[in-house]
Amino acid sequence: MPTNVTVREEQPSVQLTKEQFVGRWRERLADPRFSDVAAASDAVIETAWDAYLHGPKSPRKVKAGPEFAHPDAELAEEWLETRQRIHEAKTHHDDPDAPLGILLISGSMRSNQTCPGETSKTYRLARLAQAVFDREADVHVDFLDLSLLTAEYGRIIHPCKACASTAMPLCHWPCSCYPNFAMGQVNDWMAELYPRWVAAHGILIVTPVNWYHVPAGLKAMMDRLVCADGGNPDPTLTDGKDPAKAKALELAGWHYPRHLEGRTFGVVAHGDAAGAETLRRSLTDWASDMRLLPVEGAQLDRMIGYLGSYARSHEALDADTALQEEVRNVARALLLRTREVRLGRIRRADTQLTEPRPK
Repeated sequence: MPTNVTVREEQPSVQLTKEQFVGRWRERLADPRFSDVAAASDAVIETAWDAYLHGPKSPRKVKAGPEFAHPDAELAEEWLETRQRIHEAKTHHDDPDAPLGILLISGSMRSNQTCPGETSKTYRLARLAQAVFDREADVHVDFLDLSLLTAEYGRIIHPCKACASTAMPLCHWPCSCYPNFAMGQVNDWMAELYPRWVAAHGILIVTPVNWYHVPAGLKAMMDRLVCADGGNPDPTLTDGKDPAKAKALELAGWHYPRHLEGRTFGVVAHGDAAGAETLRRSLTDWASDMRLLPVEGAQLDRMIGYLGSYARSHEALDADTALQEEVRNVARALLLRTREVRLGRIRRADTQLTEPRPK
């Protein structure tokens, strides 16, 4: 295994002073009601400060066990629990008698449950697609509403730290960057979302254009799915997050496992002025790079109320019955192709080929 690897460390320390740390904590306790429990709050802040300085990223660890290259290495219990859910999801996915699973993603951050005060058009379009799936007795729809990231307390997708750009084996499957208890980086939704992606036979993404790209929550999920495309399922090989060991492992030859390969996907991208076509292409390229199967007839981009007022955009959607039917057709096309793929009638033409430059 190569040993002549270089790890670049040029960024300055970001460690907070106690004053800075306490100040940030107290921002969470600005509501006057917390003054009634000031002594308890002070004790919690003091404990959090000690954990920040000295606490481990993962305080609950157990030995990895015989399934790993180094059985006596310790792994975080949270990571092992997510891994187990992924294995269970894969077993369900591979069961020929299980319902056909569709992961239907509503990508808008807008919700009537928070300050916009109104349902998104994306949500409405996604529900049109769901109605098509729901008519099929053997289909299970997993509706993923990403607006929960803005509307539901404690929902968060932490940002990707780009471990793969240091070395692909440093990017673990599933992601092991979170939770980081010492840093307060907890409640990571991806621990639940990874198994939901694995369980699905087909994926349909419905999304608006936000400044020529996807909404922030959808992009966060996409970034965190990098570990599904080449990620390392055995963190003991890299001694956790040791960049030098990961670089050496990659240079020795990494096989880039495709953990979501073979699932079908469709995309509905909509806008009001520009960017829908570009976004549809970008999402299609992204999913295709992960070896998901694009479905003909299930890639759609449209404008709703082109250059019209935002205030009347829902009325524009009400009037556009052709678009509504096009979205239903996307769902129908995805459903037909997903059935064929599951039965083995269709698969990628390059499945048996060896990539000369895998990445």
